[in-house]
Amino acid sequence: MSEKIKFEIEYVIQSSPQLLYNYISTPSGLSEWFADNVNSRGEIFIFIWDGAEESAKLLKRKSDDFVRFAWEENDDDTYFEMKIIVDEITKDVSLFISDFAEEDEVDEAKMLWNNQISDLKQVLGSK
Repeated sequence: MSEKIKFEIEYVIQSSPQLLYNYISTPSGLSEWFADNVNSRGEIFIFIWDGAEESAKLLKRKSDDFVRFAWEENDDDTYFEMKIIVDEITKDVSLFISDFAEEDEVDEAKMLWNNQISDLKQVLGSK
């Protein structure tokens, strides 16, 4: 199996950090934009797309700051993280995504994030 590489993308989101955190850290928030449906049992989040389920473990989180998940099927150290960054001067809020993909799948993975973040912005009423 080839090694996955880390990639990062930053999106400016017009939202308060508190509201944004709710959308990235709770099953009800995530099911509004990240997946068709999301359930959780403790630290395990079950994401459902088109009837298929994928489980991820919540590795770390900090209120109004970030969440880090690891897909349960992955037997490596990869994870995906959504971090909220507030510019100290402009107070602009960004969502900073860290994720891993096979080298030849990075562009596709970024496109998926672009689509999902576009859905998130719609839900938030952000441009």
